[in-house]
Amino acid sequence: MLTLTNENFDKELSGSTMLVDFWAPWCGPCRMLGPVVEALSGEMKTLKFGKVNVDENPELSERFEVASIPTLLLFKNGKVIANRVGATTKETLKEWINSSLKG
Repeated sequence: MLTLTNENFDKELSGSTMLVDFWAPWCGPCRMLGPVVEALSGEMKTLKFGKVNVDENPELSERFEVASIPTLLLFKNGKVIANRVGATTKETLKEWINSSLKG
């Protein structure tokens, strides 16, 4: 899982399909979702996974209009193709990713 910052975000996103988790250490639902995303990153090898700490990278939160956390953004070819707010189960998250990528 990549730690994404203002400095490396565009480079890491370039030419890839990536799920980005916008989170903060003080956010309870973020702490619940973190291990779920981490587990999926080990299973779904064709997808890149990254995390953005919103406290340390407020510019990225503003750029992608992240108003609530945790927010998951799914990128394909540099564009957001799906977004999801709030904690969820691994199975539900995997289904959402797969259906979003097919769409």
